[in-house]
Amino acid sequence: MKKFFLLLLIFGFTVTSNAQGKGVKIGYIDMDYILENVPDYKEASIQLEQKAQKWKQDIEVKKNEIKRLEDVLKSERALLTKELIEEREGEIKFLENDLIDYQQKRFGSNGDFMIQKASIAKPVQDQVFTAVQDIAEARGYDFIFDKSSDLTMLFSAKRYDISDRVIKTIVGAEKREQMSKKQLKAIEAKEDEKEKIEDNPALAERQKILEDKKAAREKIIEERKQSVAQKKKDYEERRKKLLEDQKGNKTGTTIDSTATNKTSPDNFNKLEDKKLAQDSIKASKEAARLKVIENNKKTLEERRKALEEKKKKIAADKEAAKTKK
Repeated sequence: MKKFFLLLLIFGFTVTSNAQGKGVKIGYIDMDYILENVPDYKEASIQLEQKAQKWKQDIEVKKNEIKRLEDVLKSERALLTKELIEEREGEIKFLENDLIDYQQKRFGSNGDFMIQKASIAKPVQDQVFTAVQDIAEARGYDFIFDKSSDLTMLFSAKRYDISDRVIKTIVGAEKREQMSKKQLKAIEAKEDEKEKIEDNPALAERQKILEDKKAAREKIIEERKQSVAQKKKDYEERRKKLLEDQKGNKTGTTIDSTATNKTSPDNFNKLEDKKLAQDSIKASKEAARLKVIENNKKTLEERRKALEEKKKKIAADKEAAKTKK
């Protein structure tokens, strides 16, 4: 019934908002997924799981002891008096009851495992609720649901899932405590830019195209560097071979003087050095050109950010003036 009224409320709000020309912004989180990916909770869960394994081992020891006593009684029953049989059965019954009590104490609905699991989850859940409220206010969400709660979600598009954003907020808050103001400002600016891109498909597509172009340019530069290095290696090998051939000629082998002049080490060195120098100059020019493009792109981006900040300030001043009136 609660789910029905909640869905009815959302439907009514959606209809009203659409009538007013404003779309409803809805998101959701997966609390189980968030808990599994928050470092503090993961570490505490590992420690709790180690405790649970120890408790399970204790339970197995108790079960084995009961089984041993039952087997002994079964094998010796014919030799025991009625009083001894009842005494041993009473001992086994006591151990069975003790085992049940221990299982309930460790793994019952109000047992140690459930209590400790809730205690390590509570701080993270509080952080999640705070992060969700901050994100909702900053990004203008009307509703944010928990996918892992009692609310049944028959279908949920991944683009409305803000779980990763909540995790980044929580983990980022822990890191921020150890950073300087300058580092924090740089990270916040980077995160704001990333969120703008994520919320704008056209901008995200444009950013992807730019990144692909940048990767292609870097690949070309790397290939040219490798080509220059390979040419240099080939040059050294050919030079070494010529020197060895010349050394062999000095031992008595006759060679054509014309061929010697054409392929002499000096002439060969000059040609190869010239070629290597030309390739190096081309690579340097290309790198410089790409650097200029990146600097221009960075300058334009900074100007765009400054313009946006100026617009925001003007809007804020106007709003403040209206409020004052």
